[in-house]
Amino acid sequence: MPLDTWLTETFHLTVPVVGAPMAGPGEGSLAAAVSAAGGLGMVGVNASRSAGWVREQAATAAASGAAYGVGLMAWALERDTAQLEAVLELRPALVSVSFGRFEPYVERLGDAGIRAAVQAGNVEEALRAERAGADLVVARGGEGGGHGRDEVATLPLLQAVLDRVGVPVVAAGGIGSARGLAAVLAAGAVGAWVGTALLTTVEAGNSGAARRRLLAAGETATSYGRVFDVAQRLGWPPEYGGRGLRNAYFDRWRDRLEELAHDDEAAAELTSARKNEDFDTAYLYAGQGVGLLTEERTVADVLAGLSRAEELLRRFGS
Repeated sequence: MPLDTWLTETFHLTVPVVGAPMAGPGEGSLAAAVSAAGGLGMVGVNASRSAGWVREQAATAAASGAAYGVGLMAWALERDTAQLEAVLELRPALVSVSFGRFEPYVERLGDAGIRAAVQAGNVEEALRAERAGADLVVARGGEGGGHGRDEVATLPLLQAVLDRVGVPVVAAGGIGSARGLAAVLAAGAVGAWVGTALLTTVEAGNSGAARRRLLAAGETATSYGRVFDVAQRLGWPPEYGGRGLRNAYFDRWRDRLEELAHDDEAAAELTSARKNEDFDTAYLYAGQGVGLLTEERTVADVLAGLSRAEELLRRFGS
């Protein structure tokens, strides 16, 4: 049973996997490696990045000669559309616009003939994405690392979204092995949106210390909340918290967000810890699939492992 889906056919992939656009670790080099290995690599763009940075990272991602994408945050575009203007100029194969009022930006991408994806954390968000003209809906469960909703787990969400929308759907959240990819393909998804599985690859834009911390974490090591966004005075809408490795700083402030929002010493503590890679305080965003990470690997090795979903589907399908 070959892994041929709308995703592989549309973007000329050999593995139905999209590398999640992770702001920080997911820069141009990681995107290029995912695309070179047969998936669709995505550049993750955080709110503070300039249009020039987007162009630089896109050039790196495009160096593989294969299709690549860019991930933008709707709430940040409401303040400044410079990132979107750069993307419209670059014309990547796919642009993800999520987390906020994404409709006007999806429309602009469609008008420009650029395929758009939206990450949806519940059925209503998925329906909004379809109505807006998204070409691809990402059913993102609460298991996923980084930012998103924590309302529904991946499998219940995927089933509901597949029943309600008519556009192609990829699954996100907790998919880190061939078994996970096979499961969502069997359910009807056209592929998987994979982030945490790539965090300990040698091409990820993080440090050796970060990768060692991630490798030491088990599947119960993550927590979800807004602590790190509040401490940094970031403008994330409150419905989109973040899932990362639980640490002492998170535990200290998770139930004191209003106090944290006005505590300059706590904010400075986090800034210093990030600089010094003190991960008892600094954050490492990752999903519940972090427990599947056992060693540093190349992106090519990770995608080769995911491609074994074909063998599983053939074995159990018969």
